[in-house]
This record gives sequence, C-alpha cells and structure tokens, in this order.
Amino acid sequence: MLIEKKIGLIGGGNMAEALISGLVQSGSALPENIICSDIREEPLEELHRKYGVAVTTDNVEVAQKSEIIIYATKPQILATVLKETADILDRSKLIISIAAGVPLAAIQSGLHKDLRLIRVMPNICAFVKESATAIAAGKYVEKGDIELAKAIFDSVGVSVFIKENILMDAFTGLSGSGPAYFFLIIDAMADAGVKMGLSRKDSLLLSTQTMLGSAKMLLESKEHPGQLKDRVTSPGGTSIAGIHTLEQGGLRTTIMDAVEAATNRSKELGEVMIHNFLENND
Repeated sequence: MLIEKKIGLIGGGNMAEALISGLVQSGSALPENIICSDIREEPLEELHRKYGVAVTTDNVEVAQKSEIIIYATKPQILATVLKETADILDRSKLIISIAAGVPLAAIQSGLHKDLRLIRVMPNICAFVKESATAIAAGKYVEKGDIELAKAIFDSVGVSVFIKENILMDAFTGLSGSGPAYFFLIIDAMADAGVKMGLSRKDSLLLSTQTMLGSAKMLLESKEHPGQLKDRVTSPGGTSIAGIHTLEQGGLRTTIMDAVEAATNRSKELGEVMIHNFLENND
C-alpha cells in the first residue's frame, strides 16, 4: 500500500508541492513518510511548515531514505541530479521521473543500470488537484509499481497508463498543452460577453463557470459530448445559431490542428532533449 511507503521528492518546486499537498490531504501518504530536497532552503521550510514533511538540501539523503523516488526537477538538470544519486539507486527503489521530454530510454542509458523506472507527465491542473496525467512504464517495473504511481498521481487528478514510445507526445499535444487551449477559449468567451454588454468581471466568471459546469456534466453523465450538445440545441434556437458560426469558422479543424501541431513539436523537443541528456552523461 502507498500509505506504508517512504516517498522522496527531489526538487521542491510547484509540482512537488502539488504532489505533497495531494498526497497528504487525500490521506494517500503520511507526512512523516515524505521527504523533499531542494537547493533552496526557503521553499523547503515552507513545505515543512505547511505539510509537516521532512526536508533537506541533500539529494542523496532523499534517495537513501526513500522506497519511491520522484525526480521533480527541470529536464535541463535531470541528468546531473541522476548522476549525483546514481550510486544509491537499485532495484529495491521505484524511480519516477516527471521531467518533460526525457524518455525512459535516455534515463536508463544514462544510469547504466536496470532499474524500476516510470515516466509520468502531469499537467498544470495538478495545482488544483484536477490534473490529467499520463504514466508510462519501463521494462523492469514490477507487479504493483504502476498501481503505486497511479495512486500518487490520482491524488492530484486522474491518471491513465499509456505506451510511452507511441503516445506520450500525443498526450502532450492533447492534455499537456490542453489547458492553454481552454484558457484561450475562456478568454475569448469573456471578450464576447463584454462585447455584448456584460462587465469584464461577470463575463469572465460566467465563461469560467460555464466551462467548469460543462466538463463536470460530461464526466458525471458519461454521455457522449455530441449527445449533450444536442440536449442544449433546440430547433431554430440560439445554441444552434452559435454552433453554426463556430462550424463556419472551422473550430473542430482548428482544434485538431492545434493538438497535432503541439504533438509534433513535442516530438521535436524530445529529440533535442534526448541529445542533450545523453551528452551530459558522457
């Protein structure tokens, strides 16, 4: 069970705090079983004060004391941090990386060890415990490892297990970048409300709540979005008039093209990251 595991986070930034908050507040992990490291003492002191977890500036200490190690660092420094802790890592520990763009194969080759590796990509909504998260497993994971990773990241939203080499870039294009698309849509709807006479404050609130309510209704009803759309649109009514305009503007094609463009860009950046990662491990 996750609650019995010693969990270490290397990196004390925003995503680390989101995970610590989710784990502690959901009861998935005990504060005394969590340790976090960072080079900066100020955020560590804040994490200890807010959540009661142990903190240190020593990454090796985290690796030594933990059964599950989450590398919550920026991808540019992951190779350095892995090299620093490499001697401590063995098959007794589950190693999770949330460094964007660094595939499992690069981590494996950089460490020169057969380890229980999992790559995870949450999105920005983890900060409000509504992340859409993708989990991909390395070849040496053991029974129960994926379930442990899911338990960790389900504490900040919903996670799905995917095949890394095929689908991680697609996930990035859809859910990794997706919040930016919705922020843009909400901003545009708020502008439209202002154009039609609503105050900026009211228009933004109504646009945001409309998006939230629609998403919640879709999740809870488990109906197809097309069915829910049909329930809103009445013959000759306002909604179908608005949808007609959206279709004329190519909304569906534009969104599909946006996801495809972000997916392709993720592949390009991933190749650059692999090159840089392996170069740092020479």
